[in-house]
Amino acid sequence: MPMAATEIEALIVAGIPDARVEITDLAGDGDHYAARVVAESFRGITRVERTRRVYAALGGRMGGELHALQLTTATPEQGVTR
Repeated sequence: MPMAATEIEALIVAGIPDARVEITDLAGDGDHYAARVVAESFRGITRVERTRRVYAALGGRMGGELHALQLTTATPEQGVTR
């Protein structure tokens, strides 16, 4: 069963409380999303670690309930990094 964008956002914010999250449904099917996650707590850590933190916040839903997530992470002053 697909996940709602609001559920994805809530999970990320629950796991990364200082995160600002923007979710976009890429295909209109509730199964393919893009997420832009900006958090001060990302400062000083690698993009790989940022990704791990977002995936951890999703609690193992990647590849199951959440089929695809195009992820962009940044600290507030960085804007967007891929």
